Amino acid sequence: FGVGQGTNLEKKCDVSNTTTTLVDLQWKLGMSVSSDTCRSLNSPYVSLLLKVVEPSGQICQRSFEMTIPQFQNFHKQFKEMAAVMETV
Repeated sequence: FGVGQGTNLEKKCDVSNTTTTLVDLQWKLGMSVSSDTCRSLNSPYVSLLLKVVEPSGQICQRSFEMTIPQFQNFHKQFKEMAAVMETV
């Protein structure tokens, strides 16, 4: 799958629900060499796989890819959320 596009691995997750719990996050760094529209892409990306438990108890997975700047912003937001959660 291409940068910025997600692929459903199980069923569609309802990540908008605030009681959905993240139980695993896996990531890997990759390099897009070319695409259908660009012969010399040479663009790094980060691939993420999230595993969440929904309120029903069902586990679902969601994968997506981000450019390096998108991932850096994602990381920054996660750090901010962790800091807020420590004060609660």
